[in-house]
Amino acid sequence: MTATRTATLRIGVIGVGRIGRMHADLLERQVPGATVAGVYDADPAAAHAAAAPAYDAVEDLLADVDAVAICSSTETHADLIVVAARAGKAIFCEKPISLDLAEVDRALAAVDEAGVPFQIGFNRRFDPAHEAVRDAVARGDVGDPQLVRISSRDPAPPPMEYVRGSGGIFLDMTIHDFDMARYVTGSEVVEVFARGAVRVDPEFGDAGDVDTALVTLVHANGCMTAIDNSRQAVYGYDQRVEVFGSLGMAASENPLAHTAVVRTAAGTAMSALPYFFLERYIPSYLREWEAFVNAVLSGTEPPVTGRDARAPLVIGLAAWQSLREGGPVAL
Repeated sequence: MTATRTATLRIGVIGVGRIGRMHADLLERQVPGATVAGVYDADPAAAHAAAAPAYDAVEDLLADVDAVAICSSTETHADLIVVAARAGKAIFCEKPISLDLAEVDRALAAVDEAGVPFQIGFNRRFDPAHEAVRDAVARGDVGDPQLVRISSRDPAPPPMEYVRGSGGIFLDMTIHDFDMARYVTGSEVVEVFARGAVRVDPEFGDAGDVDTALVTLVHANGCMTAIDNSRQAVYGYDQRVEVFGSLGMAASENPLAHTAVVRTAAGTAMSALPYFFLERYIPSYLREWEAFVNAVLSGTEPPVTGRDARAPLVIGLAAWQSLREGGPVAL
């Protein structure tokens, strides 16, 4: 891979909806070595409302930047990756590349052919607590990993308009957990067994989705991972990972909104969990960007690659197959 020509990475943000605006703000204000050189959005009004220069065509934006952040809707990702790769630009893309495996492979083939840096946006890898669990496993602190438990529960369901085009729970929510299972164990998944139910809102069933799920993964090294998902945890945003091994265990807990504790004769009170994913994961988004910028500027491979973009989608598709067929699916 080739380092960029400048000491500051000029990044163009494609798609400035909620997640794109967040990325643009972090890049411009808090990521050393990066600047937002321009933005593009299919809605010109949204692009011109951003703080950075607005472009009316993706090709014009690509001509003026070193790298792109693809934050548009999922169905546009593969085409944008191909265009950016052919333009020789480093690429950061929000997950997933596509809900179609053939489209993922087409996009990654373009990246490989162009030889450009590519990073997929699995930001939870950069959460300090989750990373510490992975590091403990990698150092051998917990011995041979035997069991992994991952809880992933959102405080409230997403809009049904989003659900209908998201690919369902396994491809828009659990996909993070599939990546986390690979990340903390360091081992690929070879078998998937999934069960799901509609326990929160009947509209999920009407959309062909489930809102409550359990998934069991078997890894190549023999370790087993159990994942539980819910679209509605009324007490806040609940994200926990535990690895149990032959020498001990390592786990990440939820951060609290603050650390005050009140103890009285009636009992003990603590603050609530963060309620929104941005409250929980802004530090991980920052570290994710720092890793990408440093990799591109130094000419090294970004830490979350095309392989990491592809594998969780394969697992997610297998999970849907398992749910439909009622049995385990080998990968």
